[in-house]
Amino acid sequence: MIQCQLDIINKLGLHARAATKLASTAGRFGCTIRTGKQEPLVDAKSVMSLMLMAASKGTSLIFEFDGEDEHEAQAAISELLANYFGEGE
Repeated sequence: MIQCQLDIINKLGLHARAATKLASTAGRFGCTIRTGKQEPLVDAKSVMSLMLMAASKGTSLIFEFDGEDEHEAQAAISELLANYFGEGE
């Protein structure tokens, strides 16, 4: 299992479009991916669970990756967040 902390850096935070992109990216992997501000963590493959966190810009999220492709999943999600969910800022 891999656990890391990633920050939401885009100006709109984890809004509907960003949550959809995160859930879609997570869904490409077979491993379990959970996230949240603190325990209990939620399923990162669920758009509704992600949106209910109401993570605004500057929020630090804990991510847990557990499974065969956990390293690839961590890299993809880290890149997605670092690239502002493809929104440019």
